[in-house]
Amino acid sequence: MVGNAHYRNLREPMTPTAYVPYFGVNAAGQQQPKDNGSFIVRTKSNSSAALTGIVRAEVSRARPELRVSNTRTQVEINEGHTVRERLLAMLAAFFAAVGVLLAAIGVYGVLHYSVLQRRKEIGVRLALGATPSDIARHVTHEMSIMVAVGIAAGLAVGFTTVGFIASLLYEVEPTDPSMTIIPLLVVVGTALVAALPAVIRAAQIDPASMLRVE
Repeated sequence: MVGNAHYRNLREPMTPTAYVPYFGVNAAGQQQPKDNGSFIVRTKSNSSAALTGIVRAEVSRARPELRVSNTRTQVEINEGHTVRERLLAMLAAFFAAVGVLLAAIGVYGVLHYSVLQRRKEIGVRLALGATPSDIARHVTHEMSIMVAVGIAAGLAVGFTTVGFIASLLYEVEPTDPSMTIIPLLVVVGTALVAALPAVIRAAQIDPASMLRVE
């Protein structure tokens, strides 16, 4: 008895499989040897190249009519079966990086413009006794609201398309905590870094010069 396993590829369901001796049966019910087949060899060594010669020699010694024509490691087989998944992962990573970059530029641009438009208000706040840290907290609060709205919209879209996302993943649930927490941390961290210049600019406004200009 052996455990359940995928037979031909990783995408197909696990089907009942029976292992039989390495002989076929002809129409008369007599055994006849097979002329081809696949062997799986489990080794303790990490170097498959060193064992290739040994496998060839042992197969030829046991069955002279057979010849080992192709040897591959399990890692190579798995990679061959997951070409689509790895390609989609690379494309997703690229577009995710572009999306994060655009989000960072957008957050910086919106906050920077907001600070420029509210220079008089910030100058009045500072003149009335507000500290630079108060101004920084005020601007950061606005940034937090924008990020929270964006995250909520992203989660709503993500959970709505969970069926499509599941088809792109292998043995990973779309609702897995790491699939949600890690992107959220990336978005929040990117927003904080993008908002930092605008926060610093707002905290460094000189109320006296700003009020003279106005």
